[in-house]
Amino acid sequence: MALGGAVAIGVMTAIQARINGVLGVRVDNGIVAGFLSFAVGLVALAVVISFLPSARGGAARLGRGIRDRSIPFWMLLGGACGALTVSTQGLTAGILGVSLFTVGVVAGQTLHGLVLDRIGFGPAGVVAVTPGRVMGGVLALAAVGISLSGDVLATAPLWMLVLPFAAGVGIAWQAATNGRLAQRVQSPIAATLMSFIAGTLVLAVAAGISVAVRGWPAALPTEPWLYLGGFLGAGYILLGAFIVAHTGVLLMGLGSVLGQLVTSVVIDLLWPAQAGPALWQVIAMVIVAVGSVLVAVPWRRRRL
Repeated sequence: MALGGAVAIGVMTAIQARINGVLGVRVDNGIVAGFLSFAVGLVALAVVISFLPSARGGAARLGRGIRDRSIPFWMLLGGACGALTVSTQGLTAGILGVSLFTVGVVAGQTLHGLVLDRIGFGPAGVVAVTPGRVMGGVLALAAVGISLSGDVLATAPLWMLVLPFAAGVGIAWQAATNGRLAQRVQSPIAATLMSFIAGTLVLAVAAGISVAVRGWPAALPTEPWLYLGGFLGAGYILLGAFIVAHTGVLLMGLGSVLGQLVTSVVIDLLWPAQAGPALWQVIAMVIVAVGSVLVAVPWRRRRL
């Protein structure tokens, strides 16, 4: 069930990437698009928490922990990495396509997830580096190599390819940090709220600087679906805070890889972007990524 939740996270991440990518193109400012996405998610979470007594209790414990400084400051910063993710979506996904954006994220998630599990940073503690987990990471990186072959590097600037990798590193760290905070306050939804508060504050400052330099967008899009990225972000961050203690950072990342890549392929086939991998690359990287999940899953033999 936890692995299925990780796949669901990947599906929501891929859909969010295309929505925020299109929003970033429409407003011609990926940082402003990221701020709008996070602000919508924050409002949605605040409304949900107001109706759930257990969530209000978790938020109260979070507030007390911040006031008396019993919660380490670094546990409050997971949302800063989420801010990097949605900004990167707004800057690159609308041009690269969701498939190419996703494989960059895969590389960052895989490498950093393996490291975080090995040092015991996540809520699951130290997770052994088994041959299957290493092979899963290697196959995930092979999918990245396939996606970058051909004419991709010639059609997309290097910085657009580096930013998704950095976002993947941030996603792995955010999942581990939010999981630790959820354990501390005994409420995944309160940890998710803190993530959105931190991310919204970071993006508000960044968007303010961007608007001061470039000016405010001429007009904001009126289509409601362009603002759904924040709801999806709230959903997958909350789900990640629930399941990361059961899967570890790497396995949750690999499960989300499966959901991201399959969904991103469907999106890019139905709605092609300006740049992106050819069809043969898409098929090859999905096959390799699926293999990476299969070899990393700790299969257990059934007793007869």
